[in-house]
Amino acid sequence: MLALLLTLPLALANPDPSATAAAPPVQDTWDLSALYPSVEAWTAAMDQVRQQVDALSGCRGQLDARLEPCLVARDQAHQAVAKLHVYASNHSNVDTRDDAWLARAQQAELLYIRLDEVASFYEPELLSLGGERIESALAATPGLSPFDHQLRSLLRRAPHVLDPAQEELLAAAGTLMAAPPRLHTVFVNGELPWPQVTLSDGSGGRLDPAHFAAWRGTAHRGDRQVLFSTFLGALQGYTGTLAGLLDTAIQGHWLAARTRGYDSSLEAALAPEGLPTAVYETLVARTRANLPTLHRYLRLRARMLGVDDLAYSDLYTPLVHLDRTWTLEQAKALSLSSSKPLGRDYVATMAQGFDQRWMDAYPAPGKVGGAYMDGAAYGLHPFVLMNYTGDYESVSTLAHEWGHALHSVLSSRAQPFAKADYSTFVAEIASTFNEDLLLATMLDGAKTDEERLFYLGSRLESLRTTYFRQALFAELELRLHQQVERGEPLTGDGVSATYLELVRAYYGAEQGIVQVPPETGAEWAFIPHFYYDFYVWQYATSIAASSLLSQQVRGKEKGALDRYLGLLSAGGSDDPLVLLGRAGVDMTSPAPYDALAAEMERIMDQMEAILARQEKKQKGR
Repeated sequence: MLALLLTLPLALANPDPSATAAAPPVQDTWDLSALYPSVEAWTAAMDQVRQQVDALSGCRGQLDARLEPCLVARDQAHQAVAKLHVYASNHSNVDTRDDAWLARAQQAELLYIRLDEVASFYEPELLSLGGERIESALAATPGLSPFDHQLRSLLRRAPHVLDPAQEELLAAAGTLMAAPPRLHTVFVNGELPWPQVTLSDGSGGRLDPAHFAAWRGTAHRGDRQVLFSTFLGALQGYTGTLAGLLDTAIQGHWLAARTRGYDSSLEAALAPEGLPTAVYETLVARTRANLPTLHRYLRLRARMLGVDDLAYSDLYTPLVHLDRTWTLEQAKALSLSSSKPLGRDYVATMAQGFDQRWMDAYPAPGKVGGAYMDGAAYGLHPFVLMNYTGDYESVSTLAHEWGHALHSVLSSRAQPFAKADYSTFVAEIASTFNEDLLLATMLDGAKTDEERLFYLGSRLESLRTTYFRQALFAELELRLHQQVERGEPLTGDGVSATYLELVRAYYGAEQGIVQVPPETGAEWAFIPHFYYDFYVWQYATSIAASSLLSQQVRGKEKGALDRYLGLLSAGGSDDPLVLLGRAGVDMTSPAPYDALAAEMERIMDQMEAILARQEKKQKGR
């Protein structure tokens, strides 16, 4: 399910203070009636699906004789539960103040847990059949072909699958293991007493995570410093509590890993996708090796901002302020135009989604912040949530989320349900690929040097936050898991010290590149992704892969487009490393990471050439 809910919102409530109760145009809201015509129909389906889930217990002890029908029944139950969840959760997300929809979403989530419990016997019973019996069944039964990769992946993981009673117990523990991230969200977004802040223009308000994200890019440097010191200072008072929650989550990861016989939490997290830990280690190593590229960007940022003492609080303000906005229709047109290199069918499918109300576009009171694509309703179409405001970030986010959407469409078209849910490891490729295509379109249409600097600077910042920042997070996550695995507790001061050390190393504090004050160490405490069990590193690997793939496609390398579309259509039909290899990317090598660094270098070359030209003109006056 998680692999098809992409680009998670940072906060629960919409941070936009200008959001009003005015209803948006119907065309710019999504049509969830495509799932169920009414709440009553959803409620009736919930009762039926509960029975469908419970009926899976009838397959216990029957897999040898009824392998195909029992696997089909499990898939059908998964599809049905997903459909219930997509309907309820997305209704809830457009107005989190509605307790009735929240309750329905929670019902669907509990049904997912119930499904895991009831079906927990499947894997150990399948393994008891043995590899020879399973291979024989695959050869003799064409109806099992949708499950071939799934079954062979299971055989590979055989040493780590428990007996039925243990699997059922571990599945039941899922409710407890889900508690730390849920409590983190409730505490950080709802109950932590965030301070009030007043900015230089008299505006301000409660400085919670949503408003911090919205305001930290302000052009006023003094305000940036106040925002960072106030926000991080508030977090410092609660790092003990939040480290306790994080420690509990990581202890859960380690408990599950060692119960299954893995040597580390990292190995356990990567094993289901057939990913070697060497890929994670390569990401960290190559990111460290390419820090000079990040440092060059930071020096360029200081130059363009006109400061000699670049501070950590200066990292989010745009390098160039472009006084321009785009209507939603213009943003859609830009996404369609920039996607032309991917072919007519790709563009036509995106246009169909725009026309047929697959998206809920505008901010509204109570609506979740951020943006995401929910592609879990197999056989229908994906749904995209946006909070479109008209700035370039919104335009780019729209292209990003519709990259996810088209990935889900192509995968669902080409693959049966059992193979349609693509790995998180490849999930961010299509989205960041579309951002790169959008950049090329914007640069082609730029009429001034300021516009070009703005778009190029936006791309650099995207690469900083999606690659370097996520790699930093990945290194922190690995260190914290290793600490727990050594039997060492996580404390607020300890986690903050580790985070501060990493930030100072990545941002060149010792070389005087960026000033990183001590309170920066508390920044980890509000970031929800650390609870997701080695999730964020895949943002970094995905953008590295998409950067290389985009260069191949835009450079019209022979076969590159077919290989790329083949990757999107492949879904989860094979291990992600295998699928990426077929597309022309080896994630075990330095190549994709170094290609991303090279892209940043080329962008900076362009920007510095523009700046030199501008300086020459000024001197000539």
